This record gives sequence, C-alpha cells and structure tokens, in this order.
Amino acid sequence: MKAEFRWLGEGALLVRLGEGIDPEVNARVRRLAAALDAAGIPGLVETVPTYRSVLVIFDPLITAPGALREAVEEVLERPDVGHSPGYREIVLPVAYGGEFGPDLELVCSHTGLAPDEVVAKHAGRVYLVYMLGFLPGFAYAGDLSPELEVPRLPQPRVRVPRGSVAIAGRQTGIYSLDSPGGWMLIGRTPVPTYRPRAAEPFLLRPGDRLRFLPISPEQYRKIEAQVRTGQYRLQVKEVSPE
Repeated sequence: MKAEFRWLGEGALLVRLGEGIDPEVNARVRRLAAALDAAGIPGLVETVPTYRSVLVIFDPLITAPGALREAVEEVLERPDVGHSPGYREIVLPVAYGGEFGPDLELVCSHTGLAPDEVVAKHAGRVYLVYMLGFLPGFAYAGDLSPELEVPRLPQPRVRVPRGSVAIAGRQTGIYSLDSPGGWMLIGRTPVPTYRPRAAEPFLLRPGDRLRFLPISPEQYRKIEAQVRTGQYRLQVKEVSPE
C-alpha cells in the first residue's frame, strides 16, 4: 500500500502505511519512525508509531507543513527504511487466576478451555509489542492464540490494578497504571511497566518480543519485594538486526 497522508491540526501529520493489525505493516511503521527520528528534520518534535501509521508531531513555526511532508516523503524513499532494526526479547513473570486474574473463569466459559489450558496457551506464545497507548506504557501485544479470542467485558471495570495482564480479541496487554478498563483480566505481573521518574519510564517498546512466565502467588510476592528493593533482574535479551 502506498503511504497515505492526513493532517491532524496545524502541527501533526499522520502517515498511514497499511491496513489492519499486521506484523509486516507494523514493522514498516517502526522502521519509518526510527528513520524519521534519525533524519534531523527541523522542527520535528516526536514520532508516535501505531499499528499501521506513524504520527509525526512537529513545530509549524520552525518547519512549514509542506516542507515537513516533503521531508517525510524523502525519508520514505531511502533504502535504510527497508532495513529491519534489532529488538529485545523480554520475559515477564505473571501470576494467573484468583485475585490476580479474576476473569480467568469467564475466559474458560467463553473458550471451553480449562484454566491450566488458558494459562498454557497464553504463556506459550511470543508476542510482538505493536504499540503503546491508552495509558503511558500500556503495551498492545499480539497475536493471541485464536482459541483465546474473547470479547471485551460488557461493562468495563472502574478500576483495574496496575500490572494486570488482560486479553481482548486477538490482543493481550498490561495495564501500566490503576485505571478503568474493559479487557478480561487473567493475571498480573509484579514488574512495573511504567516508572515516570525513571530515565527510561517505559519498560516495553514497540517492536519488543514479549513472553509471559507463569509464577505462583508466593513467587509474585517475592518478586514484588525484590522490585521494591531494586534486587529483581528482568530477563531481557538484545537481538541484533539481521
């Protein structure tokens, strides 16, 4: 699909690169965002990659909209936009069911699977982090096993605890803050995915590969304590571009 452009106010340009939720389209999105960030375009404030588009935020007092679009089109033509960047493989511990995943039984009723089957299927895949949104650091990751595809809750919760691991449709996500939410909660991680005072506040980035490691409630409490004291070491592997 040829790139489509849409202006969003005076200081933002949306560059759409495809349709739906597709790993190849999302890879193009992330490559374009990285190339724009490295291009040194005057007035560029920020790029925000989404499932299938890049939001380019710029200062119109520094760069006119027409010049900004031309700069984006030039970057789109560069050979390096086709190169695959490296990524990280991250393993997050998750306690499933019970107080940590109050909707696990509801997921079972929707899917016809037993609780241990839901956990095994959810934790048995490697997920692509497509984008961050909704909340600071909330990762939209996929693709979920078709056997775990469930609707959103008919009535969203007023409060979802921070760290809750949830599913809806073919996506899984992690609530980075206490907030309202309508996805089905199947577990919770003791590892924060958003730390506003940290040098790098977001644990996950678009393009990361994410795995979930089932843990017991006792292990959850232990890791929670290690996180508070700075002793916990997350499993992270850097993978170089091919």
